[in-house]
Amino acid sequence: MTIKGQCSAAILAIALLGAQSWASEEQGAAQIGREKVVDLMEAQAPEQNEVQRLITPEVPKNALLVYDPWEPMNRGVYNFNARFDRAIFLPTVRGYRALTPDIVEKGVSNFFSNLGEVSNLVNNLLQLQMKSSAITLWRFVVNSSVGVGGLWDPAAKFGMYQQQEDFGQTLGYWGVGSGPYVVLPFFGPSSLRDATGLGLDYAVDYNVDLLSLNDDANKDDIRLGLTLLDAVDTRKNTAFRYYETGSPFEYELVRFAHRQWRDIQIEK
Repeated sequence: MTIKGQCSAAILAIALLGAQSWASEEQGAAQIGREKVVDLMEAQAPEQNEVQRLITPEVPKNALLVYDPWEPMNRGVYNFNARFDRAIFLPTVRGYRALTPDIVEKGVSNFFSNLGEVSNLVNNLLQLQMKSSAITLWRFVVNSSVGVGGLWDPAAKFGMYQQQEDFGQTLGYWGVGSGPYVVLPFFGPSSLRDATGLGLDYAVDYNVDLLSLNDDANKDDIRLGLTLLDAVDTRKNTAFRYYETGSPFEYELVRFAHRQWRDIQIEK
């Protein structure tokens, strides 16, 4: 090999060694860079986890549980209510709607709603809700007079809407717990507190004799007829249908939904 060739080979070897050294340095730098990124991500992970924890509410494992010590009995009553509803209640409602003009149906609903204002007023007062009490009183006065005994609801035209409260809510307002879940025959989902409140509501309606039935010789028959008509009207206005929720766990779903609904009503 000539001197010129030897020089060229030496230069080429030096260039290759330099390139190899540069590549090694670049790989090392890249590795260090990756390690720094990983370290940075790990350092930020706790902060990200903390943010995720703050924006994602924790759901207690027992969030869907409702105290139901009488579940076997309640399930039996639930199934009875479902069969009664399908065999008797809903066919009666369909017949009522088929035979009754819409304007009469609306008048019946308004009539029973107006009678319920007495219980609403008492419970609003017991819960110290003075504004709601005043609205309820004015609704009753206006609808009983201008609304012809409550058949119409002119008070709503003036922005006075029903302030619905019951004794179950009143007991809850004063700190009485809901107690065990209970399914009442014909009435459906309830609780020990609300079942007690229901009895108190009926006691108020019975003793505040707005229709002067206590002096009527046929008062028991009239009360029974009004109670049945009220029940049909209430069922007509209730959209729920047994075994049409699409859930294989309908009993648990209804139990949970009812408890949440009542809690919201009491806390409002």
